[in-house]
Amino acid sequence: MAKKSWIAREEKRERLYEKHKEERRKLKEEGKWTELQKLPRDSSPVRQNNRCRLCGRQRGYLRKFGVCRICFRELALEGKIPGIRKASW
Repeated sequence: MAKKSWIAREEKRERLYEKHKEERRKLKEEGKWTELQKLPRDSSPVRQNNRCRLCGRQRGYLRKFGVCRICFRELALEGKIPGIRKASW
């Protein structure tokens, strides 16, 4: 399980991005780079990281399912992800 502070930091970045998204777009179109630099750093979309929705893990994230590899395996073995089953050949 990731630290609560890491998860909270990512949520804060998402909120800031949504808050400044329109303003950031306008400044980029107009080419006002100095004013763009005055916006909060965390309002930039490139600072966001994908995190597992269940445990908050950053590495081994599967975009299609929104969870990390460990949680994915647990859910798949429990049969909670439709269409996924263990391979055997």
